[in-house]
Amino acid sequence: MKFQRKNFLQDVERFLASDYATDIAHADTRELYNAVSKAVMTETYPARKTREGKRCCYFSAEFLMGRAIFNNLMNLGILEETGEALASVGRALGEFEEVEDAALGNGGLGRLAACYLESAATMGIPLDGYGIRYRYGLFRQTFEDGYQHEEGDDWLKWGDPWSVRVERDAVEVKFADLTVRAVPYDMPVFGYKNGVANNLRLWSSEPVQAFDFGAFNEMRGGRKAEENFDATKICDVLYPNDNTMVGKILRLRQQYFMISASLQDLLGKYKAGGGDLLAFDKAYCFQLNDTHPVIAIPELLRLLRLEGLSFEEAFGVCRKVFNFTNHTIMAEALEKWDSLAIADLLPEVYEQIACCQQRLEKEGLDPAKYFIIRDNVVHMANLAIYVAAKVNGVAEIHTNILKTETFKDWYELYPEKFVNITNGITPRRWLLLNNPKLAALIDEKIGDGWHTDLKQIAKIKPFIADMVPAFQAIKGENKRKLAAYIKEHEGVDIPENFIFDVQVKRLHEYKRQMLNALSILYFYYGIKDGTIRDFPPTAFIFGAKAAPGYYMAKAIIKFINEVAKLVNSDGEVAPYMRVVFVQNYNVSYAEKIVCAADVSEQISMAGMEASGTSNMKFMLNGTVTLGTMDGANVEICEEAGAENNYIFGATVDEVATIKRFYWPAEIIEQTPALKRALETLIDGTFPDETGCLAKLHESLTAGHVPDRYLVVLDFIDYVRVKEELLRDYGSEEFWKKCLINMSAAGKFSADRSVQDYARLIWDL
Repeated sequence: MKFQRKNFLQDVERFLASDYATDIAHADTRELYNAVSKAVMTETYPARKTREGKRCCYFSAEFLMGRAIFNNLMNLGILEETGEALASVGRALGEFEEVEDAALGNGGLGRLAACYLESAATMGIPLDGYGIRYRYGLFRQTFEDGYQHEEGDDWLKWGDPWSVRVERDAVEVKFADLTVRAVPYDMPVFGYKNGVANNLRLWSSEPVQAFDFGAFNEMRGGRKAEENFDATKICDVLYPNDNTMVGKILRLRQQYFMISASLQDLLGKYKAGGGDLLAFDKAYCFQLNDTHPVIAIPELLRLLRLEGLSFEEAFGVCRKVFNFTNHTIMAEALEKWDSLAIADLLPEVYEQIACCQQRLEKEGLDPAKYFIIRDNVVHMANLAIYVAAKVNGVAEIHTNILKTETFKDWYELYPEKFVNITNGITPRRWLLLNNPKLAALIDEKIGDGWHTDLKQIAKIKPFIADMVPAFQAIKGENKRKLAAYIKEHEGVDIPENFIFDVQVKRLHEYKRQMLNALSILYFYYGIKDGTIRDFPPTAFIFGAKAAPGYYMAKAIIKFINEVAKLVNSDGEVAPYMRVVFVQNYNVSYAEKIVCAADVSEQISMAGMEASGTSNMKFMLNGTVTLGTMDGANVEICEEAGAENNYIFGATVDEVATIKRFYWPAEIIEQTPALKRALETLIDGTFPDETGCLAKLHESLTAGHVPDRYLVVLDFIDYVRVKEELLRDYGSEEFWKKCLINMSAAGKFSADRSVQDYARLIWDL
């Protein structure tokens, strides 16, 4: 984009006058943000370029795009110019730090989708996203008496200037009980300084007709319908609480709404261009981002059959166009639906699922191993594997587990379908944008080729020793900025000379934030009683949201906040320790944290984390990993060397053996420091009005399956390695380890990931 300051400022003034009856001098931050964004969009949106020919459509329930303005300005090549133009009229680009994230995702799944769209545009790969324009994103998190409190995330209050409503492409989505109007909003996803933009299309639900309760009740044989259902509610919230049937049905509505609207749109345009439906795969392929969008398979079958194709013809098309990414090995996370729920709400769609089951049965396969519907439950992952052309895991260890355990039978049937595509992150947002001084230091040493070819970052290896002083200074400045931000927003004072030990990610028992918290108590009591001396001053920084209906995850948040209160209020340990759980962790908070961290905690039980991407973000910013051999940690150690990270804990193979006879009580009795930390959950050290801390204690010590994620088992080794890391901190060798990790991050670029998809799966 060619930037002309005078024209840009005139456009900004024009939008401020027309939309808000104000000017640059008097506009508030929201008004200025919208005017600046519109001025940029006016110049760029009509002129965007995309590649002709076959396109891939990325279907995902989440797109965690984060704050758009800085990333867009950077990729358009006008970030500095925009800042200078605003400064010339007395305003600052930094004011837009107040703008809230578009938090239309829950965590890694949605952030990965966002990285892939940006990387595909940068690499010139025609990849478009399709999802839902939620009115409220992932909830806004606050803490009240240590407990997580959820509030609606009204991200649209800041406006949505980077999206364009496309009224002409609106379609109707029909459920058994009502018809909904789906209206698309298109958001350009700009490639890095290449003039290319792919598209993210998010659908918004609007009413189109009144609800006919009588007809629906009759159709359901008298079963009571959901009364007064408002069509607009389909897009109200990301992931409605599915602990109730109402929540489950709403989630099913969301998934079908997004998919039906997208497929109608794509199929309609293909037909309008005179395309042969049997050759649909020559124009499109679809990537299903986990099981949420798998309902696309029976929906496309339904649509193709309405066009006159036989079931076998339609099935043949689906086998060519669909591909499936699996992100988990956890059975509870592999989506399943009650057959009756789908049949009631989407009878024609269920008919196609039943046809797939019948086709599978006719192949004479063992029904104990191969099924889509069993015991009146539809298994969406099985449907995806049966139909999809390719099935991929997201890290080498994860893909191997899919082949040998999770989908072992399916792999034996279709070995050619299974491929590995290790996840990646975009280096533009996660180093160039969030850590500009470090990026400039790298540019100074090796040039800027790494901006779009991250493998080139390995060229810094000969300069590592010379870079240490400058790297330390940059890290120190980033730590001061983060400490100031935490002081302002969380009220916790962290001295800049402390080690910043960070664990930020989604809150789940398998990610073992609990293990980290127990180690903090171990250090705390050791400092208090003198058994631990010369403890390196360390700040333990957490960030995570727990799903509103996930009781144990919310209990862990309560526990960590109580530990923080205990530690931070004790003047005796103040010179050695601080603990903070940052509120409302999101992409913008992450941008500040990953460049300031000294330690990246990636401590899931081996075999549980599919890949992880926060580990890659920290690595790219020069942070060592304290972790297990799980997910992409395995590949990080392969690239950077296990000796340059801090690895502990049982391996995947050891976990499988240990779990057959594991009982944690004996270990607890033999480890007094661990026992003391655990007893704080039940001995009154911390208030437990709801009994949630006692439940945590039970889950680790005496539950039906005690210590499911081996927190107790790995505790001793974890503390040992953590102490080793903290002792190493500050030495010349430690800083070299940080830079060696950064130099080895080339594999973990989303640019490489999307190129792998394009080559191995999409045939682009």
